[in-house]
Amino acid sequence: MSDPTPSPSSTQTSRRKFFQKVGGAAGLAALTVTGCDSNDGGMSGPQTVTLDFSDDFGVLNYAYALEQLEAAFYAEATANFYGDPESTEGQYFQDLAAHEGIHRDFLAQAIPALGGELIPNLQVDFSSIDFSNRDQVLSTAKLLEDTGVSAYNGAGIYLQNSDLVTVAGKIVSVEARHAASVRSLVNPGSADFAGDDVVDPQSGLGLATAPSDVLAAVADTGLVTTQLEVTNVG
Repeated sequence: MSDPTPSPSSTQTSRRKFFQKVGGAAGLAALTVTGCDSNDGGMSGPQTVTLDFSDDFGVLNYAYALEQLEAAFYAEATANFYGDPESTEGQYFQDLAAHEGIHRDFLAQAIPALGGELIPNLQVDFSSIDFSNRDQVLSTAKLLEDTGVSAYNGAGIYLQNSDLVTVAGKIVSVEARHAASVRSLVNPGSADFAGDDVVDPQSGLGLATAPSDVLAAVADTGLVTTQLEVTNVG
């Protein structure tokens, strides 16, 4: 009788195909909904950007800021990949880069399409990361993915439009899969993909972090030189 347990290689391939389908479907749906040209946010803007949560545009720009950071990081990581870019792990990073680019571009299109003003491009600094060092890259990816998931979870309550809550829920579901995938690369064969530090062991729900705490954590990384502030969250 054959062993029904999938081999590690087939499991990795299946997981990669799943991420491609999820990310691609989300991107196509997003582009169809917005129906407008890509917008990269224009020139890099002032040293301080204020995110006003008194309306949905402040929340969307908050998500856009985080997606800018993630997309920029993965673009740098894939351009200077520490291993064989054709390996399964290299393909993972290319998929992650593509997904984060989709999320960033979707928000860049959706905000002005809905009548909001898009924040400028953030100024980032990755000089502290040795992209040839696997441990450094994975630890940074883990930090950014975990932060992104908890940020979406914590910001959902500020959205007033129920349709936007649905869209944000779809994006964070993909981000959560990113986080689980990266955690599995950091600590393979463990339960770390859904560790107690990111999932409440009692409720089974992902942890939610307040916007001000997320921005403080982002500032602490030193990866964003643009100062981000949030108002009307109390």
